[in-house]
Amino acid sequence: MANRILIVDDAAFMRMMIRDILTKNGYEVVGEAQDGAQAIEKFKELHPDLVTMDITMPEMDGITALKEIRKLDTNARVIMCSAMGQQAMVIDAIQAGAKDFIVKPFQADRVIEAIKKTLG
Repeated sequence: MANRILIVDDAAFMRMMIRDILTKNGYEVVGEAQDGAQAIEKFKELHPDLVTMDITMPEMDGITALKEIRKLDTNARVIMCSAMGQQAMVIDAIQAGAKDFIVKPFQADRVIEAIKKTLG
């Protein structure tokens, strides 16, 4: 069965890019969210195998959403996405329970490598 993935990013074209990379590599995108609050709701509803989460978003940022998702499911697998130069945020994300991070602009091979590593 294909691994089910939830994509969270406030930019529609970023969600489209990552969806494209995932579907081409045999992953099933079960949902998308454009902010952290939506991500939590979708996580509860869809129970994805993995979440790709942007760090910087309106309403609720990715690190806050990550912490909330980890409260719901301590085994939740979340990969954070960040633009260059957000190293401090990446460290915060890893400390909050993120399994890995990928840097924007996305490189397909790095995205797939992070997902394979995280899903085991």
